[in-house]
Amino acid sequence: MGAIMSADVIPLPRSEPSTPRSEASLGPILSLTAQAMNSVNAVILDRMQSEIPLIPALAGHLIAGGGKRMRPMLTLAGAELVGYHGARHHKLAAAVEFIHTATLLHDDVVDGSETRRGKQTANIVFGNPATVLVGDFLFSRAFELMVEDGSLKVLKILAGASAIIAQGEVDQLTAQRHIETSEDRYLHIIGAKTAALFAAASRIAAVVAECGEAEERALDDYGRNLGVAFQLVDDAIDYDTGAADMGKDRGDDFREGKMTLPVILAYARGNEEERQFWRDAIAGFRTEDEDLAHAVSLIRQHGTVAATRDRARHYAERAIDALSIFPEGKARSAMTEAARFAVSRGY
Repeated sequence: MGAIMSADVIPLPRSEPSTPRSEASLGPILSLTAQAMNSVNAVILDRMQSEIPLIPALAGHLIAGGGKRMRPMLTLAGAELVGYHGARHHKLAAAVEFIHTATLLHDDVVDGSETRRGKQTANIVFGNPATVLVGDFLFSRAFELMVEDGSLKVLKILAGASAIIAQGEVDQLTAQRHIETSEDRYLHIIGAKTAALFAAASRIAAVVAECGEAEERALDDYGRNLGVAFQLVDDAIDYDTGAADMGKDRGDDFREGKMTLPVILAYARGNEEERQFWRDAIAGFRTEDEDLAHAVSLIRQHGTVAATRDRARHYAERAIDALSIFPEGKARSAMTEAARFAVSRGY
């Protein structure tokens, strides 16, 4: 457990993508939130401990694996944006990260994933039962932190987001291997499973700062639109041969029969032969490497990765527009840059 207790177990996010795609960067928001993130990391390290050694070992396996820490960063950046100078948001940002980490642990079990961020998933290393139970432990820790904050409004926002995330995951599961899944339903799914936590993480900054309804709504809109853009790009990356550093195995969505926007658009734009391929692939009958290569070629042929990124850009611009009620400054600029990075990133 010595390594688990080390202060290095939860590194800060990288400031640049490993494969630059544009000048957009997380650098400004990382710089803006660096000091507060150290406090958040300290809370995470403390609250993931348990007298049961397997719990910190398994939680640390995923948490130490890195990641962009986008969700807690939104809470911290939002607090800077509204001029909050207290410390309540540190524990709440940790709660947000615990919720996110718990959902990742559960997702990897549901999806049967084998790698994440270039290393074996917790379910492969520790088994499915332990992974599910430690995910439950992290959810419980998140709710402990919310209760300690003492705000029923914060508790309602984060608890509500947790319920919406779970519903979104179930909705995605029921849509899996259904070729007729519409773009509207897909957007509804990602709005629940991804954007809800982005929105809640952003909004609670205005709540702890005791801002008005307009500021709360603006930060909620920022996070929600950013979350949709973020997930759209994640789904584009799964079929983007230029992506060099991903959080999961390339082609996972394809093999799991997930109807993401690149596939929905390729199916709509394809001829009957291509549509038959997609029907077979999504049903689980075409999942070999050569099938994935053919899927990528069809997606490239019809430009659906670019189209997905275009849609993501639209949501990112909506996120940026939501910040217009706040005064210009370092925080607003950093959050604007984060939205642009979310679309241009290659990982």
